[in-house]
Amino acid sequence: MSGARLRLGIDLGGTKTAGIVLDRSGAIRAESRVASPRGDYPETLAAIAALVARLEAEAREPCSIGIGMPGAVSPATGLIKNANSTWLNGRSFVADLEHALARPVRVENDANCLAVSEAVDGAGAGAEIVWAVILGTGVGSGIAVRGRALSGRGRIAGEWGHNPLPSPRDDERPGPACYCGRRGCIETWLSGPGLAADHARRTGEAAAGEAIVAAMRAGEARARGTFAAYVERTGRALAHVVNVLDPDVIVVGGGLSRVPELIAALPAATAPHVFSDAFDTPIRPSLHGDASGVRGAAWLWNDL
Repeated sequence: MSGARLRLGIDLGGTKTAGIVLDRSGAIRAESRVASPRGDYPETLAAIAALVARLEAEAREPCSIGIGMPGAVSPATGLIKNANSTWLNGRSFVADLEHALARPVRVENDANCLAVSEAVDGAGAGAEIVWAVILGTGVGSGIAVRGRALSGRGRIAGEWGHNPLPSPRDDERPGPACYCGRRGCIETWLSGPGLAADHARRTGEAAAGEAIVAAMRAGEARARGTFAAYVERTGRALAHVVNVLDPDVIVVGGGLSRVPELIAALPAATAPHVFSDAFDTPIRPSLHGDASGVRGAAWLWNDL
């Protein structure tokens, strides 16, 4: 689709599949969303094909197609790996989509799509290296360099959430069990469920992340303690990557990116763990919010 003027993006999530068509300026020409067919691979392909057809009919011209999804395409096999939408794993997703749509398709991890979106025309626009982190139901990250996704040799660049929490204290060892089979992964501490689980361990009180944040804002001491611990751990985890990647900007997405107190506190929490005489890397919430993933999928063709 080298001659396509419009870019169509699909964000394949576990519960919903969103689609968008952007013109060269980033203006929206069409958008739609449907429920994701959970657990059904053929229906997933059919749903994407139907959504593409609907969006192109509304846009009134053919488009390039980019897909953001949980997981990655294994360079060893061409099959999907590491997807928490497990019915995709081991499938020839790209080849099957290209057959269904009769054109080339670019597929990237959804965190990389967030990074691309924010690098092209979001909170990291104009920066050479954008590191985008997701703090939500899960924890992950993606990297964009000059507006292009950095996937890595094994297509695992940015897999931040399944590294261990850096510099764990004695009371943080061995850490909570993670679904990946390890213990103490960053995701078990910094996801929304991880925040709630830590609050329960600390206080014996069951509360969702939103309730903990509300109680923190109201000045409740136990919630303030849980939130302070969350901020400090996030600073440690961010610094670990800053020391390796040294990005020009860090963009935060996911549900917890909508907590301004967190964004404001992160620079001071990160700085003590950065191996430098100064830390002035901007840490910003994503500009496009929940739309970043689908916009980034469209911008996978931003080299046209």
